[in-house]
Amino acid sequence: MNKLVIIPIVVGVIVAISVSAVFMGDFKSEPESIPIYESGFTYYDIELVQTALAEHDIIVSSPTAITDDTIDQYCVYFDKGLPRSVSYCTTTAVHDSSGNTIGNINLGGDVKSPILAIVNLETTTLDANRDEVHTIFERTIESLVCDCWEEQQEEDFPTPTSWFEAVEKFYLDSDRRNVKSQIENLENTEIFLEITSKENSVLRTLLILK
Repeated sequence: MNKLVIIPIVVGVIVAISVSAVFMGDFKSEPESIPIYESGFTYYDIELVQTALAEHDIIVSSPTAITDDTIDQYCVYFDKGLPRSVSYCTTTAVHDSSGNTIGNINLGGDVKSPILAIVNLETTTLDANRDEVHTIFERTIESLVCDCWEEQQEEDFPTPTSWFEAVEKFYLDSDRRNVKSQIENLENTEIFLEITSKENSVLRTLLILK
């Protein structure tokens, strides 16, 4: 069952946020005890994302390593309300089909393997680049987690797009309050989607956490 609760939003990028709404979905799969650094996607898998998005005329740049004191601007995440840093992070720029930069895709962990992927996409409105935003999120999930969403049959959100649209609808229905949604246990990952209102734009963030 999915449930809706109100909690402070704390996952993803560091932004000034007050209160958010959270949907939670759960794929029924048995967790495995493989260490997170030894399972799942790798830094090289950004190439899978690049290839998948190039088919839609969306260009993802080559990754740049971030190892200095700006790393938390790219690859911070939160655990039980506390910020957690990683020691190594790579970032890429995402360009839409018109050549405009709309965000980035960041992978972070240690130098050998990532434990998280963050996709930040900022547009002027929720409707701007909507199809491309959905495509970027969906292809990233397929490339880094699995192309198995429909096989898992998550009952309330049968496709990734149905989840994106549900979160967007709640964001609009709640007078554009900041929204966070979580899908659990898709191939032993947690996936979060956040929508954050900014002064002249809307930031949508997808977080994949091993």
